[in-house]
Amino acid sequence: MRRINLLSQDTANKIAAGEVVERASSVVKELVENSIDANGKNIIIEVEDSGTSLIRISDDGNGIHPEDMEKAFMPHGTSKIHTIDEIFAISTFGFRGEALASIAAISKVKMISRAPEFEFGKEIYLEGGEIKYIKDVGANVGTTIEIKNLFYNVPARQKFLKSPQRENSIINDLVLRLALGNHTVTFKLYSNGKEVFSSLGTNNSKDTIRAVYGKEVYNNVIPFESHSDIISVHGFIGNREISRGSRNRQSIFVNKRLIKSSLITAAVENAFKSFITVNKFPFFLVYIDIFPDYIDPNVHPTKAEIKFFDEKAIFKLVFDGVHSALRESLRNSFNIEEDIQCDFKERAEQITTVEFPVDFSSSKEDSLPSFKDFDRDDLKKSFGEGLKTYELKKTDLEKNNTEVFEKPDENEDKPEKNQVYYETKEQVKTPKFPSIRLIGQFNNTYILGEYMNELYLIDQHAAHEKILFEKYRKSIMNLQVISQILLTPLVLDLSHEDFPYYIENQEVFDSCGFDIEVFGGNSIAIREVPMLLGKPNVKDLFYDIIENLKALGSGKTIDVKYDKIASLACKAAVKANDRLSDKEMEVLIEDLRYIDEPFTCPHGRPTIIKIGLQELEKRFKRIQ
Repeated sequence: MRRINLLSQDTANKIAAGEVVERASSVVKELVENSIDANGKNIIIEVEDSGTSLIRISDDGNGIHPEDMEKAFMPHGTSKIHTIDEIFAISTFGFRGEALASIAAISKVKMISRAPEFEFGKEIYLEGGEIKYIKDVGANVGTTIEIKNLFYNVPARQKFLKSPQRENSIINDLVLRLALGNHTVTFKLYSNGKEVFSSLGTNNSKDTIRAVYGKEVYNNVIPFESHSDIISVHGFIGNREISRGSRNRQSIFVNKRLIKSSLITAAVENAFKSFITVNKFPFFLVYIDIFPDYIDPNVHPTKAEIKFFDEKAIFKLVFDGVHSALRESLRNSFNIEEDIQCDFKERAEQITTVEFPVDFSSSKEDSLPSFKDFDRDDLKKSFGEGLKTYELKKTDLEKNNTEVFEKPDENEDKPEKNQVYYETKEQVKTPKFPSIRLIGQFNNTYILGEYMNELYLIDQHAAHEKILFEKYRKSIMNLQVISQILLTPLVLDLSHEDFPYYIENQEVFDSCGFDIEVFGGNSIAIREVPMLLGKPNVKDLFYDIIENLKALGSGKTIDVKYDKIASLACKAAVKANDRLSDKEMEVLIEDLRYIDEPFTCPHGRPTIIKIGLQELEKRFKRIQ
């Protein structure tokens, strides 16, 4: 039997350093965040040999009290909190008190700091966590800390480092993201004596985006925001021009803290569905401001993950904000003229009011007269030339768009009958782009049209695909899901991970059309399944919903089956090289105008391209 022994403080610190200090970029992150916590407004980062030889961080913050210099390098020494209760309302980046002790345990550290209330500063030097000296020095207000020979006493860690170029790239990327999250702070980054990056502290975060990513990204980002009582979400999303094949251009900040969150990433990328092409990842910067009581940053030593009190509320707020901004941006790109917009509003709702006597004493169901029972000339005198003819039947009165109410007759001498108003409302959707005059069809694939001084090119397959997609999607959303009883119940043995998700979200499966019973242990018996877009694969559909719930997307069937609906619409739509008549093209354009999101197909390709007269004349060299 092996005996239990206590590890030395030195060994414990080196083990703890393995959690906090993974590579040189981890040191940079911890020290820069300390500088921001100290209210530093100018931060200089200097790196040599990808951080293994030297990392120097200088700031003009509040500095450290001379009597606390030694405490700063002791395990769990922190100025951020005093009791455990303060963790649940933390407003600083650091609070664990592990970073400096862990860094000092595996490097040679020199720190000089001066607080504003003192005329001189203090310098401390440590090797492998052991203090070599502390002395008074002349110094500016703020703190400068040097880390030399990183991992010099734990050579095993050095073997797992990547190439110097790769390690430098990681540090550069980290500093850029920290600058994006703290745009009011001025950052300067030097590598081997050369300036790599510089940003000016500004109140406009978009200026920092330009400093970090350049003019192309600056010109192709769209601001968004969404708010609730306890959460504020805002930031920038990129259009398809700056989408990439990886997630390298995605950053999330919660109360300015840089984090990784599959929840928020899924919310943004789900909102981008149909707005960017398949296999592309969007550019985004998401800033979340939330009361500290509703988050728990004490999940991992690196503090790169956060737990939210209400994850579904976060997901919905981010999704709605991004989706609304994308939709509005696409609509604005078509510049609908002001007079056309006014015309659209006038046509948005047509109401015809008809007044005629009704005998309530009659018991016949067909006692309600129709317009054909009246003389049209007499009606014109009352309603004018714009009279429309409707057949009013009993079924018309049962529709949601018809209101019935009694009006007492003004003549009290005739109390037997009342006047009844039947008000029929015909809702007309607002078009998303102007009425286009058809020119013709090019290559049996593209529909050409014009409006004022602009040429429109419409991909007939993509356009018809999006029309059918929205039609199928809405029909499933609005109609009750039809279920089918299985001849033999399907028994599934769920894993210990999946079963709790099912128990917690049983109402989701009920609303999707499933009839499921717990069959003992982690087993379930599926007795009824939804008939969704044809015969479903019951097992795959069930697990699709489970995985969707894990990602904290919507558990609705309509969202789970997005790809299947898009595939069905694609197969049913007209194809490229299909010859269309003028009437067919006009109907297609008109249908496209009135759907919710006409500018992209379900797979993210554009359905419409607009070319202005000025652009054409430049191509023909009519203008410069």
